Amino acid sequence: MAENSKKLIKDPPASFHSKVWRHFGFYETVDGKALDKDYAICKNCFAKIKYNSNTKNLQMHIVRYHGELLSGDNEGKPSQPTITTAFKAKLPFGSLRAQSITKSIAKFICKDLRPYSVVENDGFCRMLTTLEPRYEIPSRRHFTDKVIPALYAGTRAIVEGALRSAKRVALTCDGWTSRATESFVTITAHFIDDNWDAQSYVLQTRAMNDSHTGAHMAEVLKKAVDEWKLTEKEPAVVTDNAANMSVAVEIAEYPHVRCFAHVLNLAVQRALKLPNVARLLGRIRRICTFFHRSTSAAEALKRNQKMLGLPHHKLITDVVVRWKSAYEMISRFLEQQPAVTAALLSPEVRKNTTDISTLTDGDIKNTEEVVKALHPMLVATKSMCEEKSPTVSIIAPLHAQLLSGTLSTIEDAPLVKDIKCAIHGDLSKRYMSAEEKNFLYVASALDPRGNADVGMQSDGNVEEGGSTEESGPADDTSDEDRPPHTPKKKEIRTYKPPWTNIPACQIFPDPIIT
Repeated sequence: MAENSKKLIKDPPASFHSKVWRHFGFYETVDGKALDKDYAICKNCFAKIKYNSNTKNLQMHIVRYHGELLSGDNEGKPSQPTITTAFKAKLPFGSLRAQSITKSIAKFICKDLRPYSVVENDGFCRMLTTLEPRYEIPSRRHFTDKVIPALYAGTRAIVEGALRSAKRVALTCDGWTSRATESFVTITAHFIDDNWDAQSYVLQTRAMNDSHTGAHMAEVLKKAVDEWKLTEKEPAVVTDNAANMSVAVEIAEYPHVRCFAHVLNLAVQRALKLPNVARLLGRIRRICTFFHRSTSAAEALKRNQKMLGLPHHKLITDVVVRWKSAYEMISRFLEQQPAVTAALLSPEVRKNTTDISTLTDGDIKNTEEVVKALHPMLVATKSMCEEKSPTVSIIAPLHAQLLSGTLSTIEDAPLVKDIKCAIHGDLSKRYMSAEEKNFLYVASALDPRGNADVGMQSDGNVEEGGSTEESGPADDTSDEDRPPHTPKKKEIRTYKPPWTNIPACQIFPDPIIT
């Protein structure tokens, strides 16, 4: 070591930028013309450290033997950040993780119809900070100008690709008004994909500032068909029974189907406007509204429900434009009628109001008759609420069945006769044109579910009889016992229409007249 200390240690070349070279150098070669870079020499202890073009060995020497030299010099510490430091660092804006979170927020805004300002809400920001502390939420303007438009473009491309593969497309078109009294028109496309699954896509929701005339609605419909390239798909259009929508589809020259659920709603609304029915609904609606507004009455109702062993259900108030809500209101009232009567007669409720009275026995009987008379319409409405299976093929059978079932009989009470007469009169005016009848009859005939006696073979051919064999008696021969070269029997699947799952006696207690 003493001998080495007499040698002159030369500084490393200027290209060596590491701070560790403050403490190391090299000896000269024997001829003195170059540096001997095989070994680095410590300037503090003159130790020879093997040098392999990296400074790891030199740093370890300083850490082990000259730790005091590290004050103010961080070269001896590992360069990799600690776990704590790494998790505190913010995610780069363009990283896959940050982009994935941003896209998920955009989908949350679109799917749940949330305002852009949700990204600035304190609770939302706290939740994201808890889930991913490294993520920094972009501004609402970033979502408005870039993220949401990019998500729309990507989603639109997917929808356009799905529509291109569809053979035929059906459109539903409806106008509506928002709470801010702004008018919109929404158009939805429905089709069967290559896997025979029903698909639905909302194509557009556009503001409708012009008057809702048939000509303007036809223009909106044609623009949507052209924009989405659906002309060659020969679209059929489903609308409500409004006159302007019928005129619009007629101008656009598309096949038109009037929504059967809307037809049922119009027929029942006509029955609900009968004087006796309207008076009865008004009294029930007044009682239900009273229990919604009075805390003492609501508490008395809960107490009597528990005492009488009735379900703890709240009373329902109907919505005028939806007949089903009126049916649910009177059905719930009948369910809770003993508790309602007891609550209205309780002292704490009577002292706060004097103009609310219970129904008489005759009113209760009439209410039960109304529920019984409207029950077939409820079953038919639920049958039309399928989202994953076509319903156009069941319009004609249900319409015919309802026309038969709403014929009054001698046993019907006067109120029931009036309800049936009103419904029958409205339904008899629907689907009367030859074009509509032909369209609905063809749809029912082409639906393989429409005839329980029609069997569908595995190769797609239709065979009458609905049996599970081609001909002759049943073949119980197993594959092992079957003679060679004997073809197997074709598998035949039998389909039943969706309305056959509903017993006729459940829809109409009385026999259907055919």
